[in-house]
Amino acid sequence: MIVRTWHGRTRLADADEYETFMKERAAPDYGSVDGLEQLFFTRRDEGDVSHFLLVTIWRNIEAIKKFAGDDPNIAKYYPEDDKYLLEKELHSLNHQVFFTK
Repeated sequence: MIVRTWHGRTRLADADEYETFMKERAAPDYGSVDGLEQLFFTRRDEGDVSHFLLVTIWRNIEAIKKFAGDDPNIAKYYPEDDKYLLEKELHSLNHQVFFTK
């Protein structure tokens, strides 16, 4: 099992709209990939910026490649992200789960 995380920032003024976009566009895309076990989209507002942390649980690295492409460390973006994100982080982080309870 692999936990994959991605972080993005928007202006607070755009955060509600970005949250809706994530639920209506991104979540179904993630959910369409065989091997996605669980998905958490989180948000933290800080001053005039909103931080979005996506945490996904995948069956294996091959499942992540089905979603993200040949290099599973490269973050996946949608064209709409250009409207909202303050910058685009190049990488997502993949962590091998070695213990769970």
